[in-house]
Amino acid sequence: MMQKIKKTAEYTLFQKKSGHYAVKDKNKKWINGDAKQAILASEQLIKVMTPKAVPAAETTEEATA
Repeated sequence: MMQKIKKTAEYTLFQKKSGHYAVKDKNKKWINGDAKQAILASEQLIKVMTPKAVPAAETTEEATA
C-alpha cells in the first residue's frame, strides 16, 4: 500500500512500502522520468546528483599514452 505524502493542485506524491516515491498528476496519470525527478527534487525528497567533469589535463594524458 502506498502512503499519500502530499497533494498539490498539479500532482499527488506517494511513498511506497519500499521507500521509493510515486507521482500522479491531476489527471490521475503516473509521472515518470525527468518530470518525476524534477518534482521530487523540488519537494526536497531526493537529491539530484550530477556527474563530475573530468579535468582536461587527465584526458589529454590518457589519449597520448
